[in-house]
Amino acid sequence: MSEKSAEQPGRENLLMPGQGRWEGGEGQPIIELQDVYKSFGEEHVLRGLNLKIWPGKITIIIGASGSGKSVLIKHMNGLLRPDKGTVRLFGKDVSELGDQELDRLRKRIGTMFQNYALFDSMTVRENVAFALVEHGTMSRGDAEALAAKIITELDLGHALDQYPATLSGGMKKRVSLARAIVTNPEVVLFDEPTTGLDPVMMEFVDKLIEEITETYELTSVLISHDLATIFRIADQVAVLAEGQIVSVGTPEEIRASDDARVQELIGGKAKSQIEVHEADGADGEEMLVRLSGVHKGWGSNQVLRGVDFEVPKGKLTTLIGGSGSGKSVMMKHLLGLLKADRGKVEVFGKDLATLRERELRELRTRVGMLFQHAALFDSMSVRDNVAFPLVERRVCSRQEARERTDRLLEQLKLSEIADASTVDISSGQQKRVSLARALITEPELLIYDEPTTGQDPIMSLYVEEMIMEVQEKFDVTSIVISHDMASAFRTADVIAMLHKGEIIAYGPPQTIAESEDERVRNFVYAADVAEQERQAAARREGGLEA
Repeated sequence: MSEKSAEQPGRENLLMPGQGRWEGGEGQPIIELQDVYKSFGEEHVLRGLNLKIWPGKITIIIGASGSGKSVLIKHMNGLLRPDKGTVRLFGKDVSELGDQELDRLRKRIGTMFQNYALFDSMTVRENVAFALVEHGTMSRGDAEALAAKIITELDLGHALDQYPATLSGGMKKRVSLARAIVTNPEVVLFDEPTTGLDPVMMEFVDKLIEEITETYELTSVLISHDLATIFRIADQVAVLAEGQIVSVGTPEEIRASDDARVQELIGGKAKSQIEVHEADGADGEEMLVRLSGVHKGWGSNQVLRGVDFEVPKGKLTTLIGGSGSGKSVMMKHLLGLLKADRGKVEVFGKDLATLRERELRELRTRVGMLFQHAALFDSMSVRDNVAFPLVERRVCSRQEARERTDRLLEQLKLSEIADASTVDISSGQQKRVSLARALITEPELLIYDEPTTGQDPIMSLYVEEMIMEVQEKFDVTSIVISHDMASAFRTADVIAMLHKGEIIAYGPPQTIAESEDERVRNFVYAADVAEQERQAAARREGGLEA
């Protein structure tokens, strides 16, 4: 929590006093899963899983994409019942409960879902107050006042009356967090709470989770890929692999584990420090994209404030910025989806403001886009989703489209789920399918919106390597929008840093790393701390050299 919010009066009254708190016996877990199995058709997700969640502690569950973490969370909040085995919530076997009694237990559990689950038609204030009003806990006025206090604690006071559609991914994450804690639950389940946040906000959310767990005597369970979070705040870490918990212990015990599956997950390809990619920058290069003095706002909310930004042809440019800094709005200008209030946007040498809609559509066919959220068709298989741009644009025959698609799916380790529906695969797998669809038409310009968000460390590094491989093998220009400064240092030819709607730093990675601008230094420092903690987690005593 920021120093400013820490000084606000009445912090102790932000959450309602608990009622009917669980009073289990000493040594009794507040949530327990015994020999739990769960399948969906032929897909066996949980295979005899055992786990105990202890009251008043922070338990973090880690596992690779597709390992069953989200399914596990849904058993812990009663949204799913096991095919076999026992799930006990507050000492009660859920298989013996009727729907009404299970609903009463669910009200004692708060959940922050990975994909926000916000109502588009409600403001931020109304979204957070919704659970209080729905449960009949307090009047609408009191509920919205309490919601406003919590939202302000999360540094979102300026967005109280905005709608989710106007928020960045990181801002939506914080709104979802506020809604999870507003009812003062006894247990809070966090599904990837720091995914999509910049390093500064990651640490802020970690500290907030730690604070509310202690202050309000909560039990917190996190699903997380973020190793910095794990070793910063966890009391207990559980490692999920192949549908089972293969290791449970303190962070130190997990770090020292001899289990190869554990070490692979927490180690990845960790190095002793952030690697800075050697690059010449953009001097003397032809510019494929140029923004000059671009302004964009909605009412009093000015998102872009005179942005100057260039993308050299054939290079990989990474756009770095905190949550809500305006990165997504910038990208929509590059695609002609938004028009600047002032300034000029040029792509492929053309001023987008002078193009008709037909010309804009033609220009977009030369751009591949990987959105922050997968944006896949639920009614199509993975293969058909990836092939869709080829078929829709009639780039080639259906047979050739299938062959090209299958080759790419194999490269991205997606062949095994080629015939699966996109609703039946994990969020990490959805990200990779979306990446495949962006690559399938071999575009001139590729835009990656948070490509590693939601991925475990191993897959994040794999996606980086895939992007670099595409950069090397094809005559392509790439823009990567990211919170991950360490990744930008490893991969980018040019880094541009966006802060409060302005580009405050631009140049090759080494120039950014050596910047004396305090705003840049704060961001780089936070990224470096997160990276060092991640590397320390992977380093066995006497193992990797520092």
